[in-house]
Amino acid sequence: MTILYIHGFGSSGFGSKAKIFREYFEKLGIKFIAPTLSYIPDLAILTLEDIIKNCDNVKLIGSSLGGFYSKYLADKYNLKAVLINPAINPDVTLQRAIPKALNYYDLSYFEWNENYLAMLKKYKITPKNQDRYLLMLQKGDETLDYKEALNLLPNAKIILEDGGTHSFEGIERHLENIKDFLK
Repeated sequence: MTILYIHGFGSSGFGSKAKIFREYFEKLGIKFIAPTLSYIPDLAILTLEDIIKNCDNVKLIGSSLGGFYSKYLADKYNLKAVLINPAINPDVTLQRAIPKALNYYDLSYFEWNENYLAMLKKYKITPKNQDRYLLMLQKGDETLDYKEALNLLPNAKIILEDGGTHSFEGIERHLENIKDFLK
């Protein structure tokens, strides 16, 4: 099994959740990949598809925009995916990032424009088989409305918690549940 972690907008393969997952899965001897993706949606998807095509038994974990990408890729390649506070309409919510957005790894800025929003629209889907998704939401998400994900994926396995934040506080409490779901 290969776990492919897909980070959120402006994040990297070295963010706090990626580090937690890397340490956990590597201790278990499970192959773990957390690439730092381009902020350009088409390039990010191409990179992820290359990884999926070249690894065995891939399972996805995606956070925020990474959850949006994971939903698309899980549907396309018939994979299991854990979606952590996933973006459902990033072509709308990421309009606020125009003209520049923060890269949380080095605190630099990158250009963000309408062309990238248009690219995101190509990857919007309603999943056919919701059994392959574990949807993890915290109602205190200050960035996204958790109800959008609930409405789109009502038949997924759902963990819904009061409070919390967009980064999903206390993800460590769910590591074993995530592993068991992905097996």
